[in-house]
Amino acid sequence: MSRLRGADENLALVRAQLSLIPAASVIAGSLLCLIPLVAQAPLMPPLALMVFLAWRFLRPEVWPIWAGLPFGLFDDLLSGNPLGSGMLLWTIILLALDIAENRAMWRDYWIDWFAATGALTFYIMGAMVLNALTGGGWLIVPLLPQIAASILLFPLVLRLCARLDRRRLML
Repeated sequence: MSRLRGADENLALVRAQLSLIPAASVIAGSLLCLIPLVAQAPLMPPLALMVFLAWRFLRPEVWPIWAGLPFGLFDDLLSGNPLGSGMLLWTIILLALDIAENRAMWRDYWIDWFAATGALTFYIMGAMVLNALTGGGWLIVPLLPQIAASILLFPLVLRLCARLDRRRLML
């Protein structure tokens, strides 16, 4: 009897590890914005959203449709964006990706990169609009390096998440 109970506990531990690794990687992406970086314009891409999107493209079943709410809130608390802006934008992005995936006939790497490009650009521009509504600046040109860095670094983040996924499934 104890052998079966031990197997159930071990199975529960494995299931917890399978679900915690993607969440921990998104939280780590949010924590990276705490690195002190002095710049005239925003250069750091939204790494938490990039990791979130990478997991969404690799394993769509990992995130429920409401997953953008807690991760967006955590990212708002650390990044200094107006509270609720990440929650709103991440949820809109997740809903749009879900609708696009349901309507698409097929997917490949380039389509995922194009979708991530649109999502990251939408997030950066949407965050600028929401910041402007709360008293921030309204300049698009300084955001162009951040958008370019986000687009160019996304394949690297996707590869990192794929490596984490391989290790996660080996556990």
